[in-house]
Amino acid sequence: MSENIYKPHTATITDIQLEAGGARPIRTITMQVDDPEVRPTFFHKPGQFALISSFGTGESVFAIASLPNKDGIVQVSVMKVGNVTSKIHELEIGDKVGVRGPYGNHFPLEEWEGKNIVFIGAGIGISPVRSVYQVALLPEERKKFGNITLIYGARTPADLAFKDEFKELDTRDDMNLWLCIDWKFGPKGPTGESSAEGWPAINMAAPGETVIPEGVNKFTCFVPQLVEVVKPDPENSIVVTCGPPIAIKFITQALEKLGWKSDQIYTTLENRMKCGIGKCGRCNIGDSYVCKHGPVYTHEQVKSLQNEF
Repeated sequence: MSENIYKPHTATITDIQLEAGGARPIRTITMQVDDPEVRPTFFHKPGQFALISSFGTGESVFAIASLPNKDGIVQVSVMKVGNVTSKIHELEIGDKVGVRGPYGNHFPLEEWEGKNIVFIGAGIGISPVRSVYQVALLPEERKKFGNITLIYGARTPADLAFKDEFKELDTRDDMNLWLCIDWKFGPKGPTGESSAEGWPAINMAAPGETVIPEGVNKFTCFVPQLVEVVKPDPENSIVVTCGPPIAIKFITQALEKLGWKSDQIYTTLENRMKCGIGKCGRCNIGDSYVCKHGPVYTHEQVKSLQNEF
């Protein structure tokens, strides 16, 4: 009898971290596959995804946010937005979930050696970005790359994920970290005071003309505007950017204004997936199955698929 490719492996939740509260809270959940013989098969590459099951409710696709390992440890960041994610948010340490994967292609870090890398995350999109920059910043990997820049934004300071991790990254001298929050959630808008102390507003009329005060790396603006402020150099460089589609649209436009080419920009697509292995056709865009040929695409590839949306 052949193996059921849709049957998940059971895993035990070993850690839960509340990343952000509010109406759509985010929790980072760490789990370990129960079967020791299966654990090595969950060795993933940055950018791949897994399907996590809440038994009795269903399963959903999540970007794997943890470092690759052979111990069957899988970490995902879950925003509470639907039935499955709501049930997952009710789980506690020691509870069981189902896990399938890892699936999809990955970010080709091995092809980027010797290049500068700019990581850009918007909202929950920081999760797949994290799986890449964590690898690039490992001591044995960091020397393979040039300058590393990380740009990340969320609605409010409370909505920023991985806060403790970013505090640590902010102390490193081998990378540049830039953060932002949305001005529209502030009390006085884009031309008044910043929405939170320590988050100065940028020049909204001309973001690229913003004068960056010495030692300041946190601003009140949207992520695309922060890209214009930071002005990452496209020379011998690669961008990894993930987030809501509307954010990616304006981030890529900001990058193109700075001279970036479409084949230098990597992102992920988030079409609704069901099987995860290219069988059901639910996630296809033309003849490209996001679960199988993606979720990682260059912006050049995305543009070639736009007529199929």
